[in-house]
Amino acid sequence: MKKIFVGNFSFSLSEGELRSLFEPFGSVDSATVVTDRATGRSRGFGFVEMPNNDEAEKAITALNGKDSGGRALTVNEARPKADRGGSRGGGRDDYSGHARQPREPRW
Repeated sequence: MKKIFVGNFSFSLSEGELRSLFEPFGSVDSATVVTDRATGRSRGFGFVEMPNNDEAEKAITALNGKDSGGRALTVNEARPKADRGGSRGGGRDDYSGHARQPREPRW
């Protein structure tokens, strides 16, 4: 199975329309449009999963740079999500890059 990143598409593109872009190249397991948590609007990118790697490669080659709604699509193999270290902004004990270091207890 190959996960494909699809970017720079119109904010009005639906998951069904995204799926129909890839179906001529083979079977599609899933098509997901990433949305903003706060507004629910599309963020202009998404992911498609195809079970056959050869079909996925053909789709990537054919659709990368293709015009969709006046925008050139960016289509490539999805990279694994970067590990962000858990909490936002690093942990509370992460002092790297800061001049101030933790103090000794006062007792």
